[in-house]
Amino acid sequence: MKPPRYSPIGDSGEGSVMLNEAVNLENSPGADGGPERRVRDRGATERAILAAAKGLLAEEGFQNFGINAVARRAGCDKQLIYRYYGGLDGLVEAIGADLGTWVKDRIPEDAGGMFLLTYGDLMERLSLLLLDALRNDPLMRRILAWEISENTEQVRRLSEARSKALALWLERMRGSLAPPKGVDAAAVNAVIIAAIQHLVLAAAAGGQCAGLSLKTSKDWEKAATALKRIVRGVYG
Repeated sequence: MKPPRYSPIGDSGEGSVMLNEAVNLENSPGADGGPERRVRDRGATERAILAAAKGLLAEEGFQNFGINAVARRAGCDKQLIYRYYGGLDGLVEAIGADLGTWVKDRIPEDAGGMFLLTYGDLMERLSLLLLDALRNDPLMRRILAWEISENTEQVRRLSEARSKALALWLERMRGSLAPPKGVDAAAVNAVIIAAIQHLVLAAAAGGQCAGLSLKTSKDWEKAATALKRIVRGVYG
């Protein structure tokens, strides 16, 4: 499944709105009667650059990821990327930090109306939220694919940032909940998360996984039901 196109700056898409907000012209001349003064909102410009970088990664991958390409998509001078992010490595670091926010936004730290009385309750909620979040995020799917196909410093940094954010979520939510005795929770959770990730990647690539169709909402309900049964089979 080809990820959705991100509108470059200059179009009517989100990126265009962000940069339009970032750069404004004062309507009144200066006190000395001089020309209108250009005012830049650094925060909005940084957000526009970050959004452009994430969109480029989601569509093109690291092969075409560079300062010039990001600047073109953001509709800004490339010197601003060096000024605000210190270059490409700093931009990758910013994307990694943003992945921590992604976990907080997509996997809320609340019970969602459920009573989390057991470790099984907790893992069921995490599994279902993660499944839904990954299905709806092309960049995160890209990162997952890179993790198993590329061994570069940039990919490792993004992968580690996502894994750390997910582990912190589980630690904060777990509280006093503990897995059943004799269960290697770290190993089981790794297998569950790997299964979720593979389902999402297989669906994006071919709409099915091991003969299970993953195209419609009903298909995904079947997958979610199977996932819950696996979690409960281990954790009760």
